[in-house]
Amino acid sequence: MKTSLVVVAALGLFCTLPAHAAEGDVAHGEVLFKSTGQCQTCHKLDHNLVGPELSGVFGRKAGSVANFAYSAPLKTSNLTWDEATLDKWLTSPPALVPGTHMSMHLDKAQDRADIIAYLKTLPKSE
Repeated sequence: MKTSLVVVAALGLFCTLPAHAAEGDVAHGEVLFKSTGQCQTCHKLDHNLVGPELSGVFGRKAGSVANFAYSAPLKTSNLTWDEATLDKWLTSPPALVPGTHMSMHLDKAQDRADIIAYLKTLPKSE
């Protein structure tokens, strides 16, 4: 009986995990970030470019990097960048924040998990 309860509990936990809960590969996330046509085309770690700098992005309020011209919808979105919001953002920025300037997206859930794992390792810029 105990085994059955454990299996049922484990299945219940598994079935309730969000799609973004896939284990991310930091090294692969870094490769994806730096690949041509991926994140680093518009974002740098230590300064703004076409997009805002991404150092310390995990846990940061969306639209809050100084001296970056965010879209009004992103500045007023009240989002905080965590695994769930980053996964939704990287899936489809306009679906999460209609009117945003970012249009690049990642179709593969594992690629999103890998980039998110990498972003989590980035320290806040000084």
